[in-house]
Amino acid sequence: MDEKLRILLCEDDENLGMLLREYLQAKGYTAELCPDGEAGYKAFLKNKYDLCVLDVMMPKKDGFTLAKEIRQANAQIPIIFLTAKTLKEDILEGFKIGADDYITKPFSMEELTFRIEAILRRVRGKRNKESNLYKIGRFTFDTQKQVLSIGEKQTKLTTKESELLGLLCAHANEILQRDFALKTIWIDDNYFNARSMDVYITKLRKHLKEDETIEIINIHGKGYKLIAPEVE
Repeated sequence: MDEKLRILLCEDDENLGMLLREYLQAKGYTAELCPDGEAGYKAFLKNKYDLCVLDVMMPKKDGFTLAKEIRQANAQIPIIFLTAKTLKEDILEGFKIGADDYITKPFSMEELTFRIEAILRRVRGKRNKESNLYKIGRFTFDTQKQVLSIGEKQTKLTTKESELLGLLCAHANEILQRDFALKTIWIDDNYFNARSMDVYITKLRKHLKEDETIEIINIHGKGYKLIAPEVE
């Protein structure tokens, strides 16, 4: 990691909070720990952060309320919720507020850091992309127009096809985690949406079949990988 990215960590469980802070710092991040929502908001206004990790159930100000206030001050900053709740309504509420991810306790430290890294890669990719065009082997993919072109042939993609291909391109030649893609595009990683994503993967494979150097492969238990000699 070239520079230390700053993370706002709000967790009222003192032991878990300290453990998370130490682990994130060991991974090369600068993590500031706040014990409640009010302290978290004051810290957010005072300092510049690259990402927020917010516990949902906190004293003085809960995570949802804090996230809404943070979103009003900075609409773009990534937010991950930590919660002991598994109710679908709570998860959907988090995504409606604008959460980038949602992790249910108990979770592993490795899972948290993976999700942080995945989100930061996506955010950096968006910021660094001056163009809406991806070059995929012999194909050109216009994300704004949702058009996939090869030679004189142009294929208009559906919104879901375009969003999924965009994620695959952003993670080209590396694993696109299945649950990350589902939550990003479909909001909910339930069985029905997972089957729907499989259908769209099949459609994308058909769209890309004219270039034999391009392949979308299944990584069992993890997700998909777009393999292409050139993606830029």
